Amino acid sequence: MARGGGVAVAMAVALAAVVLLLHPAAAAAAAAGQKKVATAARKEDIPYIRCQVCERIAREISAQVGKKQQALPPTKKVPEIEIIEIAENVCNLKKQEADWMLKIDIVEKGDKLELVEQDEEGHCNAECKTIERACQEVMGYADTDVAEFVYKMKPSADQLVKFLCKDLSEACAADPPPVPKGKVLKDKGSPKKDLKQQVVKQIKDTGKKLKGHVNKVSKVIKKWWQGKKKPSKSSKTEL
Repeated sequence: MARGGGVAVAMAVALAAVVLLLHPAAAAAAAAGQKKVATAARKEDIPYIRCQVCERIAREISAQVGKKQQALPPTKKVPEIEIIEIAENVCNLKKQEADWMLKIDIVEKGDKLELVEQDEEGHCNAECKTIERACQEVMGYADTDVAEFVYKMKPSADQLVKFLCKDLSEACAADPPPVPKGKVLKDKGSPKKDLKQQVVKQIKDTGKKLKGHVNKVSKVIKKWWQGKKKPSKSSKTEL
């Protein structure tokens, strides 16, 4: 029994040592994953996506106002001040109303750049900053005009697209220019990764390392225990 207890204690100490060794590394890896890389907007890409960004803005404002309206009784309207807040913040990545940009990728297709929505939000890189810049250029100082139009007219998403992108900003007044041949999107070498996915991957990697260390410790303890079980030569002589 004494030997069995000693083995258990030895194993517990060994495992604790492994965890203590790996835990700081895991914490450091997770912290590193949270660091945001400073990126700048690609102004040269804005003419190719301006109209699409405008359409996204209009549909996003319409959707966010509609969501607020659903939470109210049928007899009540969304207050104009809340609609103004949505219109003011929809192009500001520091605000929740602009989270829609985190799901958008800029994809090169033929002689066009297209905005493609992803299933999950990613880190804000140059693509995201470019969309934000285009969004701000489209909206300009028109946020109050857009909010007033939405509050008074209760337009559909398509009607708001026409008002903002053709009547107010003229972002879609003409077709976008063709993308020059051989243009390479700078960000495509390092795709966006969701923070949650990075943390999960780091945890899995750390788990694999921990498992490997535990297996090594177990083999050492097993070998040691087997050696302890073998009777010594002196014991045989005495018998």
